[in-house]
Amino acid sequence: MSTTGPITGPITGPTARPTSGTGTAPPVDPWAAAHASVEFATLRNRLRSFVFPMAAFFLAWYFLYVLLAAFAPHFMAIRVVGNINVGLVFGLLQFVSTFAIATMYVRFANRSLDPVSSRIREQVEGGGW
Repeated sequence: MSTTGPITGPITGPTARPTSGTGTAPPVDPWAAAHASVEFATLRNRLRSFVFPMAAFFLAWYFLYVLLAAFAPHFMAIRVVGNINVGLVFGLLQFVSTFAIATMYVRFANRSLDPVSSRIREQVEGGGW
């Protein structure tokens, strides 16, 4: 039995929905309709446009730190001020960059994601689908 071809015949089993004899369509699941909507696709694309590049940036930055620590210990041991060396500065900058990315995400979400997700939620809860 092919799972990629069109479904022929009546649907039976636990996923079957009862239909009335008047020929009306079965009720639409609002969450499935929301997932298939243009607004949801917009929301997903906006989220991915932030998350994927930012994750790539942070992973590159993190692996740079790890690789420098492993393969350039003399560079990481260079003293900057007193007993503070480049390795310590880079390590602390990992924390700073984490909080900076979190702050940028909150601003991005408030500006670009929340308005779209609020519209979707209102349509689902208000019976717009």
